[in-house]
Amino acid sequence: MGVIEIKNLTFGYDSQGHNLFTDANLVIDTKWKLGLIGRNGRGKTTLMKLLQGQLPHEGKIFHQLQFTYFPQPVTDPSQLTYYVLQGQGEFEDWQIQRELNLLKVDPDILWRPFDSLSGGEQTKVLLALLFVEDASYPLIDEPTNHLDILGRKQVADYLRNKRQGFILISHDRSFVDEVVDHILSIEKSQLVLYQGNFSVYEEQKNMRDRYEVEQNEKLKKEIGRLKQTAAEKAEWSRGREKDKYGKANVKGSGAVYDTGFIGARAARVMKKSKNLERRLEGQIAEKEELLQDMEYIDPLKINYQPSHHKLLLKVTDLVLSFDGKPLFKPVSFEIQQGERIAIAGANGAGKSSIIRYLQGNFTGEATGEILRPNQVATSYVRQNYEDNRGTLPEFAESHGLSYQDLLNNLKKLGFERTVFQNPIEQMSMGQRKRVELAKSLATPAELYIWDEPLNYLDVFNQEQLETMILAAQPTMLVVEHDKTFLEKVATQVITLEAPE
Repeated sequence: MGVIEIKNLTFGYDSQGHNLFTDANLVIDTKWKLGLIGRNGRGKTTLMKLLQGQLPHEGKIFHQLQFTYFPQPVTDPSQLTYYVLQGQGEFEDWQIQRELNLLKVDPDILWRPFDSLSGGEQTKVLLALLFVEDASYPLIDEPTNHLDILGRKQVADYLRNKRQGFILISHDRSFVDEVVDHILSIEKSQLVLYQGNFSVYEEQKNMRDRYEVEQNEKLKKEIGRLKQTAAEKAEWSRGREKDKYGKANVKGSGAVYDTGFIGARAARVMKKSKNLERRLEGQIAEKEELLQDMEYIDPLKINYQPSHHKLLLKVTDLVLSFDGKPLFKPVSFEIQQGERIAIAGANGAGKSSIIRYLQGNFTGEATGEILRPNQVATSYVRQNYEDNRGTLPEFAESHGLSYQDLLNNLKKLGFERTVFQNPIEQMSMGQRKRVELAKSLATPAELYIWDEPLNYLDVFNQEQLETMILAAQPTMLVVEHDKTFLEKVATQVITLEAPE
């Protein structure tokens, strides 16, 4: 297709008070399958909008492309899916059916109302529309949010086998790893391009970071030495200035000094000292400009209280049902202290229903046995946290939490200071998710029960959570679709099976 050329791009939102991009330069080959990586709030979706010409900016963006963007807005989800897609773009019936087949979706889905489809089915039909013809260039923003593990694998296979290039934003590291051949990382002060998938990016970035840490340490030592030398020279010159007045004015000493000579000598010394000080300041400034603007990720803290109970939860032959229809085959498992049990299964298999049942919020029928000691302190991360409201100090007080602990973890999760004063209900979904997570981390607990904790979190946050969990070894029950996260933190995976 050609290239996208970015020259001297500068852009920032007035409300943030700083630029997301400053004099950024980049050339993107549109044949690449490019993964766009960066912390939340660094400008990934903003860059997509800039490419589409939706935001005013300084600098130039050159291309001759027709962009198509995912997720496309659906104005009337009550329509049949076929007509929803027709309202989004032009296609022949055979084209859309071909793409749905490649995505392992029955084309009959086109004749169902769009709002009757599951989140994963909606994702797949909207993705199919991006690729009905080769003329457009897809911009794909977070396609995995509503996909289970199987759905993510199907979509990853679909995108990997496409001949045309695209730009993809996703926080699922294993998904990105399977799909892309280049990574564009939005880092603190620059755009950095890597050739390869996410694993190659991580390896190269870690090497680069280690080198920059070493160089920073050398520069900091040199800057410290220069500053010490400058301070010593300044003190010495002040001492010489005192010579002009000190001894000459000692009463009763009987000594006679040539104050003119002393003054001239002090002036010469002071001039040399000032010149030296200016040279040292110049050298310090040059060294400080060389310091790399490193991406430091602070470790999170969890208020884990190891229990005196060895067994914290025992589930025997549990079956949850709606209107007499079971969601899954009978399931049994135990959670011993220090274990992290993950529940896996397809969308709709009943994973979150088990979490709701343990919370006492399940509205269907249940059979089987649940055994857990009395008064085990439990902390939750919920999928639905719409009831989190008020300012952060009010929120901390209402939940009996340390406001400082809540605030510290929010800062480490990348919360911007400008957001701290906002009521929670006015925050973005990503910010509200961080509040829910920070609340759970600050809650003193023996058992943590987390339902899809990684939704809306960037890859840096995910790595923070993994590092914290492996260090603290808390007892956990987790529902999550992210393969990399489960491989790193889960001690056992329980897969729910569909009833016969």
